[in-house]
Amino acid sequence: MASPPLVSAIVSAYRSERFMKGCLEDLEAQTIARLEHPQIVPLYDYWREPGSAYLVMRYLRGGNLKAALDGKVGSLLASMDRAGIAQSVVASIATKPGQFDAILRWSREIASDRLVPFPSVHPEDTDVAGRVRAIADAGFRGVKMHPYYQDFKVDEARLWPFYRAVRGEGLVLLLHTGFDIAYPHDRVADPVRVARVVEAFPDLKLVTSHLAAWLDWDEAEKHLWGKPVYMDFSYSLHMIDPGRARAALLAHPAEYVVFGTDSPWEDQAHAVAAARGLDLGSGRERLMFYDNAARLLGLT
Repeated sequence: MASPPLVSAIVSAYRSERFMKGCLEDLEAQTIARLEHPQIVPLYDYWREPGSAYLVMRYLRGGNLKAALDGKVGSLLASMDRAGIAQSVVASIATKPGQFDAILRWSREIASDRLVPFPSVHPEDTDVAGRVRAIADAGFRGVKMHPYYQDFKVDEARLWPFYRAVRGEGLVLLLHTGFDIAYPHDRVADPVRVARVVEAFPDLKLVTSHLAAWLDWDEAEKHLWGKPVYMDFSYSLHMIDPGRARAALLAHPAEYVVFGTDSPWEDQAHAVAAARGLDLGSGRERLMFYDNAARLLGLT
């Protein structure tokens, strides 16, 4: 029997023109420039010119900060072809309430049988329920949220109406969980907070990202691994001991693991190879590469 197509969860907005026009606003360059943290590359200066944006940062030896792709839809589709990926979730992040309409409009523009956009709602929007309803009415299957970029703690009471709205519309919530490479390790999306959300909304279609908590895997093992909580493992397998990753995925309910790449920050073909290299067995591979995501996205 032929192998099923792969389904990938992508945690980035593929619109390079939008990035170039609004990168200083979206990246909050002035704030980043003031941060001092060992895991944040210092930002010294920034400016824009027609068609371009520039950041002056500390030179780091032994590596680079280049993305695997250039952020264009065509490049993503070509990457999917190389990796054997049939469909990708393309997730945006609204860093301000006023970005909702532009994100929804762009999501409509790129939606296809291969690209499944997840728009975003900012928690300070005055009508989160209406925004969630608009996403559902437009035919989208999910929404993306990022506690660091959107300045919230995942278990704050002010998020409860949003979670209720997402649950009520039957949408998937793809939530960044764990720490973030660009921010201090404030515990805004740690496993304890996520577990509180899961307890309060057990029927919410919540997908945690990065093995349930990026770079906070000791806590993830205590509170989320092995529980009936969806998780992807995007941008994680190259940063965790392979034996530990394999043990975590084998201990987790097989129906609750979905494949993800975090493209363009990780090469999709490499992510597929790394996942196959864990030798989880054909049954689990089929579930994590296709069946689980297809069920969540209504593709079956």
